[in-house]
Amino acid sequence: MAEAQAITEIVCIQNFYNVAQRTDDEFIDTLAAQGIAYVPYFPLGGFLPLQSSRLNEVAASIEATPMQVALAWLLRRSPNVLLIPGTSSVQHLRENLKAATLELPDEAVASLDGVGIAAA
Repeated sequence: MAEAQAITEIVCIQNFYNVAQRTDDEFIDTLAAQGIAYVPYFPLGGFLPLQSSRLNEVAASIEATPMQVALAWLLRRSPNVLLIPGTSSVQHLRENLKAATLELPDEAVASLDGVGIAAA
């Protein structure tokens, strides 16, 4: 990051990140402190969609889909997170948009925080 910033202004970074794959946790916080956007690559898991019993339980408890919960968790993760989830249909787009207004209770967030593989 420092090497890139020596060459040019950085306004956005994109890396593999989602509720289950969280090796960039500290990096996201560093970027937020600098006002740099972070775009999670494969926010819903990519070619192998996210699967977690905890994700499913939280989704059922708030009457949402697991993917809506995964997106809502990302939006709550940090104010510099910018989501660009892929969609395959208008219905899928509508489902994704609902994540922006989904309220995750603190206990749900705490439970989901335990799903991920964070940096060692």
